[in-house]
Amino acid sequence: MNNLSYQQAGNIDTAVTLLEQTPANRIIAGGTNIIDLLKYFVFEADLLVDINALEDLKQVQKLNQDGIRIGALLTNAETAYHPIIEKHYPLLSKAILAGASAQIRNMATNGGNLLQRTRCYYYYDPEVPCNKREPGSGCSAINGFNRIHAILGHNEQCIAVFPSDMCVALAALDANVNVVGKNGKRSIRFGDFHKLPENTPQLDNNLAHSELITGIDLPARGFKDHYSYLKLRDRSSYSFALVSVASAFDIEDGLIKEARIALGGVAHKPWRIREAEEFLLNKTPERKHFETAAQILLHGAVGFEHNLFKIDLAKRAVVRNCLMALKPDTQRPGAKPSL
Repeated sequence: MNNLSYQQAGNIDTAVTLLEQTPANRIIAGGTNIIDLLKYFVFEADLLVDINALEDLKQVQKLNQDGIRIGALLTNAETAYHPIIEKHYPLLSKAILAGASAQIRNMATNGGNLLQRTRCYYYYDPEVPCNKREPGSGCSAINGFNRIHAILGHNEQCIAVFPSDMCVALAALDANVNVVGKNGKRSIRFGDFHKLPENTPQLDNNLAHSELITGIDLPARGFKDHYSYLKLRDRSSYSFALVSVASAFDIEDGLIKEARIALGGVAHKPWRIREAEEFLLNKTPERKHFETAAQILLHGAVGFEHNLFKIDLAKRAVVRNCLMALKPDTQRPGAKPSL
């Protein structure tokens, strides 16, 4: 690890000011990702700004619009097991609990979850080219071992995927991310927070360097009656998704009145196509309609030598998860979905 300095910020203004001083100054909260990146020499830091003393960012607050705000410094575990989240936003709780391990969820923060970097093998290896680590050097994954990599939204610059489970649910729920920086406060639609590689593969999101995430707003609609999160991976725990799906529906009189479907493990950001959701409106919740929605979601998917299987896997996962969402009780350990 490189030599660096450490300073605890007592308030948000101090944290923002310290970040502004140089691009090599970085935030640390739970440290479950940034410490690895420093140890592997993926990047360096001049100063780590510890924000754990900012108690205002560790709350769950009700909003006037009947939604809630979850603090950026609340841990993943605290969020998943919070009574309001479990009761009104069970999709988010399920997604969080599918991620990492209990030990990591006890340390990892909500803000850090949004900002975690890809787990691409080549990004973590400073000895090989990586446009995300060193723009212009090339993407080693394209002609390398690319089993876990993207099938949607990629280009020749980068085929890495964003690894979060929590963010797939937040994308489906239409969350908003609250940030503060030198130019004041702003709110970012969750779908606009993360970005595709395009010509800047080194950037994972649209957050300015000196901006700090303060909280995440969830709208009143939590889809507590019809929801499901499905994570397909190589082992049953402590493994990143090959494909994950968050599905949620409002159903009235046997017809779908609102549909949300988001994919993880397939792109540089949580993948959501509104056309697929709009197709389902006012249709009966059955396999044939979910199959069409899956085709729309995966339209244009392109795989590589080792991950071509993910295209068909993702389509099947969408259908299965949408059917599971009709009966959330099928998500109990050991229960079998009615497929």
